[in-house]
Amino acid sequence: MSETAVDAFEDVNVDAVQDRLLTWYRENHRDFPWRETEAAYEILVSEVMSQQTQLGRVVDAWHDFLDRWPTVEALADADRADVVGFWTDHSLGYNNRAKYLHEAAGQLVTEYDGQFPEDPEELQELMGVGPYTANAVASFAFNNGDAVVDTNVKRVLYRAFGVPDDDAAFEAAASRLMPEGESRDWNNAIMELGGVACQKTPRCDEEGCPWREFCEAYRSGDFTAPDVPTQPEFEGSRRQFRGRVIGALREHGPLELDDLGPRVRVDYVPDGEYGREWLRELVTDLEVDGLAELDGEVARLKR
Repeated sequence: MSETAVDAFEDVNVDAVQDRLLTWYRENHRDFPWRETEAAYEILVSEVMSQQTQLGRVVDAWHDFLDRWPTVEALADADRADVVGFWTDHSLGYNNRAKYLHEAAGQLVTEYDGQFPEDPEELQELMGVGPYTANAVASFAFNNGDAVVDTNVKRVLYRAFGVPDDDAAFEAAASRLMPEGESRDWNNAIMELGGVACQKTPRCDEEGCPWREFCEAYRSGDFTAPDVPTQPEFEGSRRQFRGRVIGALREHGPLELDDLGPRVRVDYVPDGEYGREWLRELVTDLEVDGLAELDGEVARLKR
């Protein structure tokens, strides 16, 4: 791992980070049908269709495609014009993707006896299958992939752990975080996090982001990222102060409310507008989200 990636995780409990994300994903992920299968052909079709196309639009097309060509052999036997016509009829764009998918099916039948290779590098031998798609098929069909690094994942790693905007650093950090033997769920989970909670305009609290406790951006309020050049309005927001609560409890451990308050707001006065009751509500919100707990007048992080 590069030194920059090491530095990003110097004070991070990686086991906790992994557990929180996988638990969140397994309990909350969007129900796309290709997440319910381990059939490599069905996953390849979904990956090719999803390139630069909103996932919600892909669902019907994916079902229709598999109804018409349910196996790789059926697709290899199809007339290419019919496959390209299907692509056009379903407004999937970039008709070359349909052509390459058809050619890949032919390769699989003639060169692999209809069986998919399980290694990402060998999957790249298929027509139109680049490193990202090959890794996705290896991960989701065979649980044999490397850590995925796409735009969403870069945004998450940059914001949460301060990983620098450098491809080698992102690759190293993503690999460091992925639990061994968990590429199927992990890669789905971290992409889901970027697509649902850590969007360009973040939805940390709304989507119950499982990494709020660890996230540098959540604590600082700076949600810039490689693909987000401007900082959203954040100063003075409730989310900002929730992040400060998390940061203070991470740094100092359990704190009495009146000791915590000045670390959250410089104008904290126990009986003031932004005083003990205001702070109690913040901690209670975090308690509902499973991030903190309040025992009498003492706040602490949830473990």
